[in-house]
Amino acid sequence: MSPPTPRESVCPFCGVGCGIQYNPTNGKAVGWHGAVNTRGEVCPKGVAAFDVVGHEDRLTRPLVRGDDGQLHEATWDEALLRVETAFGEIVAEHGPDALAFFASSNCTNEENYVFQKLARLLGTNNVDNCARLCHASTVAAMSDRLGAGAMTNSLTDLRDHADCFLVVGANPAEQHPIVFRSYVLPALARGATLIHVDPRENATTDAADLHLPVRPGYDIPLLNAMAKVVVEEGLVDRDFLTERVTGDEDFRAFLDGVDVDREAGRAGVDPDLVREAARTYAGAGNATTFTGMGMSQHHYGTDNVHALVNLALLTGNLGKPGAGVNPLRGQNNVQGAGDVGALPNLLPGYADVTDDAARARVADEWGVDADDLPALPGLTEVETTHAFGDSVHGAFVFGENPLVTEPNLARVREGFANLDCLVVLDIFPTETAELADVVLPGSAWAEKDGTVTNTDRQVQRMRPNADLPGDARRDLDILCDLGRRLTGREDQFGCDGPEAVFAELTRVTPQYAGMSYDGIGTGSQRWPFPEGASEGTAVLHVDEFASGSKTAKLRPVVHVDPADSVADDELVLTTGRVLQQFNSGAVTRRSGMLTRLRGSDVLQIHPDDAGSRGIADGDRVVVENDRGTVTVAAEVTPAIRPGVVFATFHYAEPLINDLTGDALDPVAKIPEFKHSAVRVRVADDV
Repeated sequence: MSPPTPRESVCPFCGVGCGIQYNPTNGKAVGWHGAVNTRGEVCPKGVAAFDVVGHEDRLTRPLVRGDDGQLHEATWDEALLRVETAFGEIVAEHGPDALAFFASSNCTNEENYVFQKLARLLGTNNVDNCARLCHASTVAAMSDRLGAGAMTNSLTDLRDHADCFLVVGANPAEQHPIVFRSYVLPALARGATLIHVDPRENATTDAADLHLPVRPGYDIPLLNAMAKVVVEEGLVDRDFLTERVTGDEDFRAFLDGVDVDREAGRAGVDPDLVREAARTYAGAGNATTFTGMGMSQHHYGTDNVHALVNLALLTGNLGKPGAGVNPLRGQNNVQGAGDVGALPNLLPGYADVTDDAARARVADEWGVDADDLPALPGLTEVETTHAFGDSVHGAFVFGENPLVTEPNLARVREGFANLDCLVVLDIFPTETAELADVVLPGSAWAEKDGTVTNTDRQVQRMRPNADLPGDARRDLDILCDLGRRLTGREDQFGCDGPEAVFAELTRVTPQYAGMSYDGIGTGSQRWPFPEGASEGTAVLHVDEFASGSKTAKLRPVVHVDPADSVADDELVLTTGRVLQQFNSGAVTRRSGMLTRLRGSDVLQIHPDDAGSRGIADGDRVVVENDRGTVTVAAEVTPAIRPGVVFATFHYAEPLINDLTGDALDPVAKIPEFKHSAVRVRVADDV
């Protein structure tokens, strides 16, 4: 392979969307003055982004499983014919809903758009992406209440205008380091305050004025207690309530039954600290919320976010600079994958699949009748794995690794084994690819062209820096080839390149209507960007909410206990990301630079819990429940609250998601990763 050619592109990791390019001097990535990292800042993962592009483990030839049960190299025609035949047989015998499509939050808008288009032209809405595992509940609540499930404010706006940051269930100092260093810290330096709600102390807590160490799964009692303080002490924004909010009387009646001391006790937080946090948030001129997976990954995560929205409405912190409710996206195109329709219930632009007019608009673009598009919501990602071998017989996994990232993996593993045909398109032989019938070698981030949408709604262009290895092909070309084979629609999958696909998706995605490759250039365009507009909108909901209504309603939220009850001898396992690893670790575990950083494959446990179990720092411990067992080193630290243990989910060994539960939020169908009852003991071999 030729050495990479430095061209402006976008980091493949978190949702911040920093601009990076190849540095021929040391073979690493260097930042350029991108739309987000305007000073060219890059975090350690970004610097190491090229480590894996030419890695020896890269998939470079198609693989097909033979009669001997092993994967063997094949030609592209052999591999694609195998997919065409197997999927065709499944549809003929069981119907199109017997297929499922796992889209990728780590691939481009153009690729995800073509992927969901393929599923729907085959006749199924069984298409989803891993946002289902991280922010589906955030999107559900914010879309319901406000009309848009995205950051309400831009990062620049928050840096310049926010007086208070309420960070709930997120650790941006490690998970979104450029956001933290270049936007949050400058705001704190000019006098803004930071309130951190998290069951453990971490790098974000180090900068906080207040830390509320909430019990996992008990965010609603905490947020209701804060709302009660705001109302009880007259800290509401009366003008905003009068003009922009309904349901105030009913909500106050609900709060009459909320006792601050009692609810704070349920949340495991000092009531005086809860009062101080409420006063700080409500008393700030402009208060904003950052929310993350600590809020969303619960079986009532949607209600958690509803409680956050209540606080913003009570205090008038919506529709103005320095305010809002702002989810921090985990992968570099979580936002975009949803925007372009890689969701089982929503078409491009977040139109409901049951909306006849929306289906007609999309059908017209795709050259079919509206009746030809499926009109009922498909299965979500976790629901799909539960249906493997039953109603779902074939699956296409694109650029994701569900056999590490899904909850209750013993059940998931059994489901994958029951499929008639599993197709995986990826760049490495992941744990999921090891079970595939067909493995297609695709393109890494540095080998592709296209757009991604970052956490504050900025659409940016990726540009290829490197050549493809061996016989690998670009993902978009593979998807178009399969689209032609599976649907017979040359007109819809001619694949004239990513720019042509982007132009098409702007015609069916109203938020992107006025965008173009030329307009984006080496900068960005932020949605909503209507046709004819000169720029996008930084602050949403200013005069009316994205729902089209001038008002939003306060909603009483009642706490529901976590799905896992915790016995006296058990602890609560909660999970999260760390700075030096990313998602399933399929990429970052292969980076020489990142593996040299301090290890993170440990179980954090409080000294009180360790002492009562005879556990010393560094001991190998067994962590187990009815779903599985893992062995890991203990890190004894007061940073984690008593009764709770913490581990990352980046590693195949230990595979922490063997232990996590798959109880689903009734609205968003997101699983409860953040509260699993476990037993912890010293390993017998220590």
